[in-house]
Amino acid sequence: MNGSALGLDLVRDHTILSVVTGSRAYGLATGGSDVDRRGVYAAPAPLFWRLTKPPTHLDGPLPEQFSWELERFCELALAANPTVLECLWSPLVEKVTPAGEELLAVRSAFLSRHVHRTFLRYAEAQFRKLAGDLRNGGAPRWKHVMHMLRLLVSGLHCVRHGEPRVDVGDLRDRLLAVRRGEVAWSEVESWRAALTADLAAAAPRSPLPPEPDRAKIEDLLISVRRRSIDP
Repeated sequence: MNGSALGLDLVRDHTILSVVTGSRAYGLATGGSDVDRRGVYAAPAPLFWRLTKPPTHLDGPLPEQFSWELERFCELALAANPTVLECLWSPLVEKVTPAGEELLAVRSAFLSRHVHRTFLRYAEAQFRKLAGDLRNGGAPRWKHVMHMLRLLVSGLHCVRHGEPRVDVGDLRDRLLAVRRGEVAWSEVESWRAALTADLAAAAPRSPLPPEPDRAKIEDLLISVRRRSIDP
């Protein structure tokens, strides 16, 4: 079986969780918004016994669809990757198997105070790039500006309340105005600075634990692997 055929089989036959993310999950969809799908597939354990291992991630088969193999997904979530964490809290779940339900049941085990650092680092990297575009005489990509601010809003909510915030529909008008380029750059900078300061202030009082619960996640991964051999 070639790699592409194996990939299609893994997504089709072994997906345990599939959600819609992006603007539709954020409450920021417009008429031309894509349907961004993200998923998790659990490759059967015997595939790891081969010299050629199963892929850690796959595109497709649907447009705007991307999936991670369970182990890679867990590694990224334990590192507080914002894109991966939002999959676990997306309000738009399209498919979930019993193993997917188990994954969702332990989603809080992925969270830790590393969220503060990781979300802030992602937002700062985006901001530097956008500010560089502005300095070089062009205009920032306003859609990316909007998502930088949304990322900070989500991170602040997580640090304060113990879980990421995906739906930001109550901020829809303000964020879409940013996307349309109707908000002055100085106001964007002020909003970003306020969110960043709030994140720093919230971090010491966060209900999040210092470290994620790696043991709980590893127990789930081992259980899923074992059941793929002996259901």
